[in-house]
Amino acid sequence: MKKRILSMLMVSLLLVVFGTAMAEDADKAAADAVAAMIDAIYVQEWTAETDAQIEAARAGWDALTDAQKALVEGEDADPDYFLRDTGDAALDDPLNQDGIGEKELLVVSFGTSFNDSRAADISAIEKALAAAFPEWSVRRAFTAQIIINHVQARDGEKIDNVQQALERAKVNGVKNLVIQPTHLMHGAEYDELIETLEAYRDSFETVEVAEPLLGKVGADASVINADKEAVAKAVTAAAVADAGFESLEAAAKHTAFVFMGHGTSHTAKVSYSQMQSQMAKLGYENVFIGTVEGEPEETACENVIEAVKAAGYTSVVLRPLMVVAGDHANNDMAGEDEDSWRSMFTASGACDTIDCQIAGLGRIPEVQALYVAHTAAVIEK
Repeated sequence: MKKRILSMLMVSLLLVVFGTAMAEDADKAAADAVAAMIDAIYVQEWTAETDAQIEAARAGWDALTDAQKALVEGEDADPDYFLRDTGDAALDDPLNQDGIGEKELLVVSFGTSFNDSRAADISAIEKALAAAFPEWSVRRAFTAQIIINHVQARDGEKIDNVQQALERAKVNGVKNLVIQPTHLMHGAEYDELIETLEAYRDSFETVEVAEPLLGKVGADASVINADKEAVAKAVTAAAVADAGFESLEAAAKHTAFVFMGHGTSHTAKVSYSQMQSQMAKLGYENVFIGTVEGEPEETACENVIEAVKAAGYTSVVLRPLMVVAGDHANNDMAGEDEDSWRSMFTASGACDTIDCQIAGLGRIPEVQALYVAHTAAVIEK
C-alpha cells in the first residue's frame, strides 16, 4: 500500500514538474515572438510594411502577461522598449496636420523617444519658430526612423520622416518651402536630409534650407563664428545657473563643466574642436567639450577626464551638448552602467562630486532665438 501511495505521489510530482516546464516554455515562446517583432521594427528605413509591423508588435506586447513581458529579450528588444517611462507623450504635438497652406516651415530634427525632452526641447524650438513666423505653417519631420517607430509603437504618436513630410507638403499644395534643421552641424544627418530633399525640389516654387545650429563648419579647429559663440555662451550660462552658481568665475575655483556631444566620423567632427576653441577664446577655462563617440579623439571620455584632472578641478558638472536630452543624456552620460560618463568619472577618482544636468539645448531661449535668426536669414533674403 505504501509503495502504491509513493508511486502515485511520484507521478503527481512529475506531472507538476512537466506542467511547469511546459508553462515556462510557453511563456518563453510568447516573449520571444514579441521580441522578434520589436527587433523587426528596430529599423531606420521605412517600408510599406512598417506601420503594420508596429501595430502587430504593440498588440503582441499587450497580449503578454507581466511575467512574459519580463522575459522579452532580443537583439535590440527588451521590456524597456514599451515599459520605460519617459513622460507624457500627450504633451507633444507631432505637427503632422494637413491643411498646410502655400507656405510651410518644416522643422527637421534627429528626434528622441524621450517624451519629456521632445516636448521641452524640440517642441520648444518649433513653437518659437511658429511665434516668429505666424504666416508660415510649421510642421515636423524626424530623420531617425528608429525613433519614429519607437514613439509610434509605445505611445501611438505618428511622426513623419523627411520623405513623408515632403510628400505631405507636395500633396497639400505647398508652394514655398523653408526647412530649418535642428541638427547641431552639417553632419551625416544633414547630408541625408539634403539628399532626400533633392527628389522633391521641383515639387515647390521655392525651397530654402536654413543653417543648422552651429552654422558653417570651417576648415580646422581654429575656425569659429558667431553661431558657435552664441551657443557656447548660452549653454554655459544655463549650466552655471542650474548648478547654483552666480557666475562661471565663481564656479571656476573648483568646478569643471563638461558638455557631452554625440561625436561623428563625418568631416564635420571638427565642429566639436571648434567649440572647445570657442570656449577658450571666451576665457572659459573650466569648460570642456566631450563626445559619446570619442570623435574627435580628444573628446573621448577618458581624455576629457585626464584634462579635468590635470587642471585640478575637484567637482564636475556633466551636461549634453545636444538639442535633446534623450537616450545619450540619460544613459551614456548619467546612467548607472560602468561605461556611462558619470560612472567613468566616479571610477577615475578625478572629482569628489559629479553632477548631471539632464537638459537639451532646445529648451534654452537663446538657442531658440538662434534658430529663429537662421530661419529669418533665408525667409527674408
